[in-house]
Amino acid sequence: MKYILIALLFCTLNSCKINKNSEMASTPPMGWNSWNWFGKDDINEVLIYKVIDAMVDTGLRDAGYDYVVIDGGWRDVKLGPNGELLSHPTKFPNGIKPLADYAHSKGMKLGLHTVPGTHDCGKDPVGGYGHEDVQIQQFVDWGIDFIKLDKCKFTGDWDEETLKDTYFKWSKLLKEKSKKNVVLNISAYIWRDWYPEISQMARTTPDITARVNSKWSSGATFYERDAAVKKKGGYYTVMDVAKENSKWAQFAGNGYWNDPDMMVTGDQGLSLEQQESHFALWSIMSSPLMLGNNPLEMSAGEKKILLNKLAIMVNQDPTEQGKLVKSDSKTETWVKHLNGDKIAILLLNKNEKSNEDIKITLKFLGLKGEYVAKDIFNGEDLGVIEDSNSYKVAKGSCLFVLLSKE
Repeated sequence: MKYILIALLFCTLNSCKINKNSEMASTPPMGWNSWNWFGKDDINEVLIYKVIDAMVDTGLRDAGYDYVVIDGGWRDVKLGPNGELLSHPTKFPNGIKPLADYAHSKGMKLGLHTVPGTHDCGKDPVGGYGHEDVQIQQFVDWGIDFIKLDKCKFTGDWDEETLKDTYFKWSKLLKEKSKKNVVLNISAYIWRDWYPEISQMARTTPDITARVNSKWSSGATFYERDAAVKKKGGYYTVMDVAKENSKWAQFAGNGYWNDPDMMVTGDQGLSLEQQESHFALWSIMSSPLMLGNNPLEMSAGEKKILLNKLAIMVNQDPTEQGKLVKSDSKTETWVKHLNGDKIAILLLNKNEKSNEDIKITLKFLGLKGEYVAKDIFNGEDLGVIEDSNSYKVAKGSCLFVLLSKE
């Protein structure tokens, strides 16, 4: 409770309004998005049917990943005569509603990427600006459960007032027109203090490096770039994203969650150890767990990470967004306080050349008494901590720990 009160006080002092529809996403949404693996060119309705089936067959749905979000590539390159969105004539010839109906029949939910400006990110004139009534009604009629509203392009460039007014309009009309809960995911690349008032999740960072970016890079990368490189812009690494997202931890909760972008597990450039650290970071940060992988071809190692019940439990606990509490050139410590007097701790070894001893000290964490420690990823009992314990963390790896009084 004290963390919620602190967040409310901070928001009050900084003109941040709390989401009034917290029941829509009482915990961080979980699911899959097509962009990081398939991009704009490689998706079609046949693939989406297969993905829906795979989410069920692999156990992802039962683990909580129940949204399938079709990102860029599902639309035609033009709007209809009344400003309506048209599905791509060859990739989605049967339209979107049959896909939504099929997802619902499988216990899944369907989401779509769309743009509130005048053009999409590829500069096609398919934006919702001036056509909000028509396009939102389409989403309602199709039975869409999730909308990723991507800032993209606006003729003459966005100014902050127009951007805010446009997103508020989408939120207002969506609530008025839809008779069911529809998650609104704002994708506008930096934190803004009005996000919690109108959305259930919102991006706090630029795009993450991923497989789809391999034409310009080597794909997903893990370690933080130096300040000079980051200043030049471009895609963010896993650690770049985590560090930026952590700045806004106090605003998460009560139906709103900070979104550090889709995940990049699978064969996208990260080692299995880095994928484990990546998933631990998104879990401890209470981030929406939106997969960006290929659900049709998951290795046993990737599947083991994504289906880890304890890690998902940490993520879905709505008490707070975990945050970075200690850092040096080689190691980091992240902490999230959970319900039931439990604490999740992520010990991260950034040193790729040698193992590092990282200490958990109860006094530093404001804890008293004895705590039982458990390795979240392998379930191993790590013993009792009475004051402090030091743990050897393998090079370039992590130790994800659950502390409890039990």
